[in-house]
Amino acid sequence: MIDNKYNQTLNLLLGIAVTLVLVACAEQESAQTSIQQSTVTINESSTVPASNRVHEKTLANGLRVIVKEDHRSPVVVSQVWYKVGSSYEPDGITGVSHVLEHMMFKGTDKYGPNEASRIIAANGGSENAFTGQDYTAYFQQWEKSRLPLSFEIESNRMRNLQLAQEEFVKEIEVVKEERRMRTDDNPNAWLQEQFGFEAWKASPYGQPIIGWRRDLDSMTVPDLADWYRRYYAPNNATLIVVGDVNPDEVFSLAEHWFGSLEPSIVEENNPEPEPRFASGRDTIVERAARVPSFIRGYYAPVIDTSQPDDWEPYALEVLAYVLDGGQSARFEKTLVRKSQLAASIWTSYDATARLDGMISFGGSPSQGVSTEELIIALEEQLEQIKTELVSQQELDRVKAQLKAADVFERDSVFYQAMKIGRLVTIGLDWNLEEQWLEKISTVTAEQVLAVAQKYLVQNNSTTVKLSPLMAGSESASVEGGS
Repeated sequence: MIDNKYNQTLNLLLGIAVTLVLVACAEQESAQTSIQQSTVTINESSTVPASNRVHEKTLANGLRVIVKEDHRSPVVVSQVWYKVGSSYEPDGITGVSHVLEHMMFKGTDKYGPNEASRIIAANGGSENAFTGQDYTAYFQQWEKSRLPLSFEIESNRMRNLQLAQEEFVKEIEVVKEERRMRTDDNPNAWLQEQFGFEAWKASPYGQPIIGWRRDLDSMTVPDLADWYRRYYAPNNATLIVVGDVNPDEVFSLAEHWFGSLEPSIVEENNPEPEPRFASGRDTIVERAARVPSFIRGYYAPVIDTSQPDDWEPYALEVLAYVLDGGQSARFEKTLVRKSQLAASIWTSYDATARLDGMISFGGSPSQGVSTEELIIALEEQLEQIKTELVSQQELDRVKAQLKAADVFERDSVFYQAMKIGRLVTIGLDWNLEEQWLEKISTVTAEQVLAVAQKYLVQNNSTTVKLSPLMAGSESASVEGGS
């Protein structure tokens, strides 16, 4: 089933295993001493109107600080988002953002390897980190009085990371094993990687977040040190705090812990747009696998703040849910239950990205059905949505689904912070969090038809089909960039 636009971030967080949750025990006395030295008083009031609960300030060194009040429980989440991810990486060092994320837990001038993680665990907190195409982020979540310790840890490793060779040698092997387990030995993940390589010829979105194997094999500590100096700076970061907090006190804490950090000169990173082509691409890859599968993607726009009246990304979001948004959606009813052609079928579209994106479809045929038969059935569904208006009932269902998903996500302080952090890091306004549902609610059947006719066309597509090899056979395909 299609994930909603923010649950895709959760899948990324879980799927690519870019995290180190280091929760060994530590000396409670040492941890409590650190806390006692930096205590904050939190405002207990929860009477601030919802429209005024987000507050923002930019420090003199360029660090952007955004605070959202949520006084329903005495907890706080702190996230630091850096404007760097796999889409910033040049050929030769793919995966460097992710490897550096691992190394951020391996010691600073103040904390030894994993020491900060032990302190967080001793104070009842949880921590993690994740790398995406357009960002890298680090977070802690715990009882609200521990917020100063979050700032102390993150400000220290923003500028004082120690990249020890002995730690790197161990950690790069961890990343390589991660790649083997989650991509090389997983036919579906491997197909996704091959699809990206085929679909994106100019855009860096064709590079795997975890990196190509050849680049991991040749990566060095100086590569990481250069990446760290280039992008880990206050003027390339956003600090997000959501929870039972007082904004003025959070700004004061941020000034105390981050205000003295020196900014850097951060180069602009604006890749060339993906060129269009005269006809669609269609490729077959072979690999040992139990079932065949395929992915087809169509290049599509994303939300652009320079065009505030642009409705196309919102119409594409609705289109995706009409086709694959639960048991009542067209794919599930027609391809899975009625015709039983698909053992699995999915749709993916994300309107929030730094660069132009894609609406894509994929799945596996049922036993006795060929991949080509399933693709033909998919094309029939796409042709229908290109020639007939979707019904009002379908529009109402999709809009209700999207609204419900948004409401449920607001129950989590973590995902409230995730929404804000992701939006601002890719260059959008955090206000879009509130505006998104309003814009979705205005999408019409005519707009859904228009984007289907404009983007779901053959010369705008890339298709990659996985043909299973017998167990023990050598793959006849050349892996994309590995």
